[in-house]
Amino acid sequence: MDIAIERTSRGIPVITENVPGSQNSGYMVVVNTGSRDETPDIFGISHLLEHTVFRGTKNRTSFQISKEAEGAGGEINAFTTKEFTAFYAVTLESTKKIVQDLIADIITNPLLTKDHVESEKKIVIQEISMYEQEPDVYIHELFDMAIWKDHELAHETAGTKYTVTGLDYKDVREYRESKYKIPNLTVVACGNINNNDVVNWAEKNFDNMSGGRENHRKKPAATTSSYMHRKREEDHCYIAMGFRAFDAQNTNRPALKLLSAILGSGSSSRLFQSVREEKTLVYSVYNTINQFTDAGTLVTCMSSTRKNVLEAIKTTAETYKSLKESGLLKGELQRSKNFVKGTLTRGIESTSNRLYSLAENSILTSKPESLDKRLELLDAVTDEDIMRVAENVIIPDRLNVVMLGNDVEDMKTFSIDQLDF
Repeated sequence: MDIAIERTSRGIPVITENVPGSQNSGYMVVVNTGSRDETPDIFGISHLLEHTVFRGTKNRTSFQISKEAEGAGGEINAFTTKEFTAFYAVTLESTKKIVQDLIADIITNPLLTKDHVESEKKIVIQEISMYEQEPDVYIHELFDMAIWKDHELAHETAGTKYTVTGLDYKDVREYRESKYKIPNLTVVACGNINNNDVVNWAEKNFDNMSGGRENHRKKPAATTSSYMHRKREEDHCYIAMGFRAFDAQNTNRPALKLLSAILGSGSSSRLFQSVREEKTLVYSVYNTINQFTDAGTLVTCMSSTRKNVLEAIKTTAETYKSLKESGLLKGELQRSKNFVKGTLTRGIESTSNRLYSLAENSILTSKPESLDKRLELLDAVTDEDIMRVAENVIIPDRLNVVMLGNDVEDMKTFSIDQLDF
């Protein structure tokens, strides 16, 4: 299952992974623009545009798009991140021509009428409201605001209710004209596919989309520690605490992934055992890493009642300290390798997941890795690699803490200096 990288006649990258025996085919067009590429007057426009193209094209209504995709046994969808926007479809191998045509249609022929944009703004505003009412999701947006401060990576992907309300169809059309063209396009496909067929499809449909404006991004400056409280009227609190880490192209990425797993992936992880099982301070606790082309984070997320917030934060810091001072336990690294490898291999069995992973690696690193290569890199990580990464990332005066919840008496005078690690 080797990954092939080719280009169309006009230079569009075409990334493919043929999976022998697969019953499905997946196709994606990635636009190299996201929320970090927006100016304050158009925050949320990438996400709004992603929604609006499905309202209708020159050839199809919204209902026709859905009916054709589902009638072919497939699904068609899209998503927006901080660095790219993607439109994809996964379907039966026998009906791939139908979804290829659908994806091409919404990329090249969206109507983007005033009515379509105004209708979709109402949907997006409801989506923003929904996220704000899902604290376990919203805490991640708040953490990004805290750790990236005034940098573009701090932008909420969907924008705010205020900024989205201020957008109109002319803004959306202008944004598409400047961004949805070469050199910002990448085509990705996987499953039961033929490389030449994918390249031909890309050339036929997208090679005439030249004249786009390439994004020029500014790397985030170094930041110091901070604490932010966002009030929410309920007893339960949600906490995110973490550090700046490596970007997606850094060779330490596999070690960082394993360090994160050792700390907080699964119920046998250090944080689950120390914060939840031994001290019963939280309902949930887990670690995650987020990586971009030029930056990254290592984050611990928890939820607890108000009376346990400070003690949960302190215990998490103590767990960081224990790892740095005492090193890894016997067999701990191998268990984490197996855990991460198992998660990767199970996830990649889904064509949708494989397509997303292929696209993300292509955009963030410019050199997508096969599953075998990713497993090989994980296997090569040593105890010394983990400890070196921990020393370079888990640094007290670079810790950022965010709490989403009601007032907590113990946290009114909280300072990062209170933590011992």
